[in-house]
Amino acid sequence: MLLRSQQLSRVDLPNLIEEIESLGKQQRQELRNRLSVLVGQLLKWHYQPQHRSRSWLATLRIQRLDITELLEDNPSLKPYIEKALDKAYLKGIELAVGETNLPHRAFPTRCPYTLLEILDSHFYPGEPSELVEE
Repeated sequence: MLLRSQQLSRVDLPNLIEEIESLGKQQRQELRNRLSVLVGQLLKWHYQPQHRSRSWLATLRIQRLDITELLEDNPSLKPYIEKALDKAYLKGIELAVGETNLPHRAFPTRCPYTLLEILDSHFYPGEPSELVEE
């Protein structure tokens, strides 16, 4: 309210700075979380093609849309996304291991997909699927 009315001398600057920093941390965490889910789902899709489902496809599509929207709403996250992907991949492996019962060693130690592939709505790793064609 004080900012809107340009009463800058009355603004609690240390508190405002803390709030802005906190918001930035929350947005970065949301990006990492969404990337983790998306990468985990891509790993499942790639390494267990026999279990693919419409639900998996929907999760991939929704996470991609949500990440795109998050980046559009918060352009300051774009320079951070590569670093976020490195952290998100580790969690993505944990999600894939937990949901596929495959061992950790079944997955590459580094993300096998580029950021462009991960965010590409037409990218589905592994063998082709009739689910994508629908």
